[in-house]
Amino acid sequence: MVAAWGLQERVHSAWIWGLLASLLAGFVSGVPWYIYLIGYLSVVGVARLMVHRIWQAPLLAMFAVTFIGTLELLMLTFVQRTIFEVPLGFSDVFSQIILPTILLNLLLAIPVHSLIRDLAKWLYPEEGLA
Repeated sequence: MVAAWGLQERVHSAWIWGLLASLLAGFVSGVPWYIYLIGYLSVVGVARLMVHRIWQAPLLAMFAVTFIGTLELLMLTFVQRTIFEVPLGFSDVFSQIILPTILLNLLLAIPVHSLIRDLAKWLYPEEGLA
């Protein structure tokens, strides 16, 4: 949802929502809050960069941001868990956690992007059409 919100051209509050979502996810998760803060804010950063670069293909940008963001967040979590808590085997983590999570997030990217796009159009109507 953070990626889809960040990809909307008319939305100017993506950074604030990315910050709030990261703090909320860090609060309810067993992963330290700073992992979500780094991950979600970088997702917003990549999404805002994509808006200015690939704005003509929003669904392609959504897939790219979802893939990059999911991979980055899970790799940050893997590194944090390996360094500070439990050393995990990378092949097991990759095949049982990272790949299924990426697949699920990419499958959910299409309906989430559509819902967030409609919400952004409703909250930020185009000027001159009223």
